[in-house]
Amino acid sequence: MSERIEIRTLTDGGQQPAEIAQAVAEFLDGAERTLDLAQYDFKLGEGTATIVGDAIRRADARGVRVRFVFNVDYANPIPVPPPPEPDVQLIATLPVEGKPIAGVPDLMHHKFVIRDSESVWTGSMNWTDDSWSRQENVIAIVHSPAIAKAYDLDFGQLWTTGDVEQTGFVDPRWDDHLVRVWFTPGHGEDLSARIAKLIRRARKRVRICSPLITTGPVLGTLAQVIADGTVDVAGCVDATQVREVIQQWRANSNVSWKLPLLQQVMAGPFTGKVSTPYGDGTVHDFMHAKICVCDDTAFVGSFNLSRSGERNAENVLEIQDAAVADRLAAFVDSVRSKYGPVKLPPA
Repeated sequence: MSERIEIRTLTDGGQQPAEIAQAVAEFLDGAERTLDLAQYDFKLGEGTATIVGDAIRRADARGVRVRFVFNVDYANPIPVPPPPEPDVQLIATLPVEGKPIAGVPDLMHHKFVIRDSESVWTGSMNWTDDSWSRQENVIAIVHSPAIAKAYDLDFGQLWTTGDVEQTGFVDPRWDDHLVRVWFTPGHGEDLSARIAKLIRRARKRVRICSPLITTGPVLGTLAQVIADGTVDVAGCVDATQVREVIQQWRANSNVSWKLPLLQQVMAGPFTGKVSTPYGDGTVHDFMHAKICVCDDTAFVGSFNLSRSGERNAENVLEIQDAAVADRLAAFVDSVRSKYGPVKLPPA
């Protein structure tokens, strides 16, 4: 595995929130000049909030400029005193330049930190105690000024416009033919097409973890390669969220063409985690990892394989490294083995 890329995987019950908070703090403590954070969900318990918050305060004390964009359901600045939302309250107490990004109708769904325009922390993991202890997730840290520059450009679009729809317009250029980053919504449909293309070209394996698989190019291509039987395909989804999206399809008539494809994909090689339905005060124990391995190429990031993902503000690393692909494929197989078949309603 390249020394420029660090991968860490999380499982349901496999680690404690304080352990991940310390890892976050260690990354933040390495900053000398700048920290730019884009976080979809930032709700920490008292202990983890102290660990992460103190790291941000130490950065400020060193003279590091800290900026923070985060998803909200409204576009107004943080009032004083802030409204009773734990994430906004916490951010308001930190020495950061904060900017809310309205998440209606498209989410600011990133989970990244840019450090000194040289290193990036990203992946599928939100900054919440449940994400750090009760969900399957992947963290990727990339040490590359070229990749960090791409994140700088996307963060600049978020910071300047405050509008999800006007972001993601950063060309996915390679760094030394090893890694590149895709941003949405600017390249949302391009990203789905790229993943579908590599699934279609795979010769030995395709491994996927994604809460949902609903974007047309990926869903159709998976159905085709599974029907062909020429490549080893397997993966895991969040069964609860899959059933919920099928209910949405029935309301807007997508069920007539998408459900048969989804049934074909889920029929054999995929399993599903029966997570707790989302609600205030419930445990958020979703199967939340977002991985696609096609032979020796891996896609890792915040992007669900969904049509809404194409429209959200998301980021995905495309990594051409056999060791990374092997490790992530093994992780997918491990997650898949813990859950049962996905039971879907009839078409």
